[in-house]
Formats: sequence, C-alpha cells, structure tokens
Amino acid sequence: MERLLLNKLLDLKRSPYRKPLILKGVRQVGKTWSLKEFGRRYYDNTAYFNFDENQEYKQFF
Repeated sequence: MERLLLNKLLDLKRSPYRKPLILKGVRQVGKTWSLKEFGRRYYDNTAYFNFDENQEYKQFF
C-alpha cells in the first residue's frame, strides 16, 4: 500500500499540471505519515498544517 500511494504522489509531483494537494479522509489510515514520508524523501523543505488542531484554520473548512 505504501508503495502505491507514494508512486501516485510522485506522479503528481512530476506532472506539469499539478495543483496544491489537500488530503482529507477518515482517521487512522496513514494520511499524515504518507505525506510526511513523501516530503522527506522527495523535497528539501515541506510545510505541515493540521486544520483540526488550529482554530484559525478551521474557518476554511
């Protein structure tokens, strides 16, 4: 499973038509780990925003 998701994210990274990525879904399925791992492997710098834990961000969803 890890390999499938990371490959899809890598395809998205390589696409000239990519847009910002917002990942939403049910709890405890590995969303955070997957994106942090992808960022660690393929980018020099990443930003992580948790919209559930910060009251300022909740207004957007």
